[in-house]
Amino acid sequence: MGLNILITGGSSGLGAALAQAYAAPNVFLFLGGRDGARLDSVANLCRAKGARVEASLVNVTDAAAMAAWIEGCDQLSPLDLVIANAGLSAGTGGGEETAAQTKAIMDTNVQGVLNTIHPALALMKPRGRGQIALMASLAGFRGLAGAPAYCASKAAVRVYGESLRDELAPQGIKVNVICPGFVKTPMTGQNGFPMPFLMEADKAARIMKRGLERNKARITFPWLLAALVWLLAALSPNLTDGLLRHLPRKGGG
Repeated sequence: MGLNILITGGSSGLGAALAQAYAAPNVFLFLGGRDGARLDSVANLCRAKGARVEASLVNVTDAAAMAAWIEGCDQLSPLDLVIANAGLSAGTGGGEETAAQTKAIMDTNVQGVLNTIHPALALMKPRGRGQIALMASLAGFRGLAGAPAYCASKAAVRVYGESLRDELAPQGIKVNVICPGFVKTPMTGQNGFPMPFLMEADKAARIMKRGLERNKARITFPWLLAALVWLLAALSPNLTDGLLRHLPRKGGG
C-alpha cells in the first residue's frame, strides 16, 4: 500500500529533508513552498528515489489557496499524512522586535499551521483515519528575550497540537507535535551565535520520521537540550531571568 504525504515548506530546510527521508517508490509526495527553483530541485531529488511528486507554489498564509491546494491533492490521492512544517524565524538581534515582524511570524507559524491542518482534517475525519504533524520547537517551552514572537508562536503550535491529539484520537486521527532543537538549515544559518547540539537536517528528518511512524505524542530532540529546556521551563522565572537575559539574540527579519 502506498503512502500519500503533504509537506509545507518543502523547498528547503526541514521540509526538504523530510521529503527526501520519505521519498520511495511507494510514496506520493505533495510539496508546497514559495521558491519555485528550490522546490523543483527537491522534487527532482525525491523523484530520483522513486517517489511520485507534485510540487506547488503556495503560501501558507493564504487560507483560500491552501484549502484549494490541499483539497486538490487529496482528490489526486487521499492524504495519509500532512506535515505542517512551513515556518518563519526572526528575533531581536536587529535591536527590537517590531510589530510588523511579530505579525509576520504569527501569520506564518500559527495561522499558516491552522491553514494547513484544518482543510486536511475536514477530509480525514469522514474517512476516520489520517495523521497530522505540527512543527513546533524546543523554543516553545520557555519564552526567550531574543525571540519573543518565535517562542510564542511555537508554544501556541505545541499546545494546540497536544490538545488536538487527545480530541481527535477517538475519531481515528493521529496528531503529533515535533519539537526540534538546533538543526543545520538556512533558517538557523542566520543565527550569529554558537548553537549547542547542532544537528544535520538529514539526521533530524530520520528522527522525525521514526517518531511519526511510532505515533509519538511529542517528538523532541536532541534529548540533552530537551532536558535542559524542560528544566528551565520548570524553574521559577525568578531563578532564571538573570541568566536568560544575557543569552545571544536571534537575528531580526
